[in-house]
Amino acid sequence: MNKVYGVNTGVITAIGADTEACLRALKAGSTGIGKADFLKTHWQEELPVGEVKYSNEQLAALTGMNAGYPRTALLSAVSAMEACQPFAGKTAGLKTGFISANTVGGMDLTEGLYREIKEQHDPKVVGEIIHHECGAITELVAQHLGIHGFVSTISTACSSSANSIMMGAQMIRSGMLDVVLAGGADCLSRFTLNGFNTLMILDRQPCQPFDDERRGLNLGEGAGYLVLMNERAAKQCGAEPLCIVSGYANANDAYHQTASSPEGVGNKLAMEQAIQTAGLSPADIDYINLHGTGTANNDSSEGKAIAAIFGDAVPLASSTKGYTGHTLGGCGGVEAVFCALALRDGVVFPNLRWQKQMQDLNWKPVTELLTGRNLRHVLSNSFGFGGNCSSLVFSKA
Repeated sequence: MNKVYGVNTGVITAIGADTEACLRALKAGSTGIGKADFLKTHWQEELPVGEVKYSNEQLAALTGMNAGYPRTALLSAVSAMEACQPFAGKTAGLKTGFISANTVGGMDLTEGLYREIKEQHDPKVVGEIIHHECGAITELVAQHLGIHGFVSTISTACSSSANSIMMGAQMIRSGMLDVVLAGGADCLSRFTLNGFNTLMILDRQPCQPFDDERRGLNLGEGAGYLVLMNERAAKQCGAEPLCIVSGYANANDAYHQTASSPEGVGNKLAMEQAIQTAGLSPADIDYINLHGTGTANNDSSEGKAIAAIFGDAVPLASSTKGYTGHTLGGCGGVEAVFCALALRDGVVFPNLRWQKQMQDLNWKPVTELLTGRNLRHVLSNSFGFGGNCSSLVFSKA
């Protein structure tokens, strides 16, 4: 069966507009959580977010796209273009696909038009929301990139872009595609912020994942993509592998619309099956990039599932959402990039703002930057609403 190589990355988050900028911030422990500048909301002074530090006009200038497009499309294009740039003009004859994820779609534009539609009753205004649905975001970016082969959108809440990478890897392994740009993006919107606030799971301070006194999550925005290739494509494109996508799994505990089961049933299934798919045992995992949102339910259920799998030998583990915020449909792609960098550079990024051991866990996250580590296999978790749980295993190339 074909190996699936991750050969390049693209990422934009609140801590940086490209891979190297994000890496510098991760190593320096610099957070992107703070007051929103571009998202205009009633909660602007009260709810910190991980906002990308570029306006739509600035993002459009970076990409050459229309500034009137949804912000999710602009974020997606920035990171997708970074990931693809080294291989421009080199993929002739290769079966190429673009599998992208998001959950917000064009909501940022739709909610801005709501008042206008309500007050004017003008049916022509409705035509301005043609990019509302999630698939439209992928189509806009695919057209901009000139990808006309296999194009698909995945929207499974916060596991969305992890599932994009899983699907891309499966299609390469099966021989259906040679090259896949896989990941996802999401922007902040008032609708999302208000929805999460209604669930009472937002932190009014910078979040503290896996801390016993955690209060909730900070929403963020961003995009992250991996270019995946089989061996033939990598040779043709002169690509040097960063990592191998060696394992993956998706499970669903069907426990609750917005919460994981207290025991982390779906979390455990996804992790176990991803490790098994990679042909590994739990003892082979050197680092876990935790889903780690900072909510009471998520961290407890994920932590218990990890303890059930690894026992007293839990690997090094940390959540990077204290840097970026929870980027929703983009988090699996963003954190896949972070995992590829961890493998490449032998680093483990610290879990920011951790202070107190969780009482119901027998382990704690890494709280200082670790360097010079021989990381062979890294597990990345992305767990979504509705119990949609996905885990990916990245191995050293």
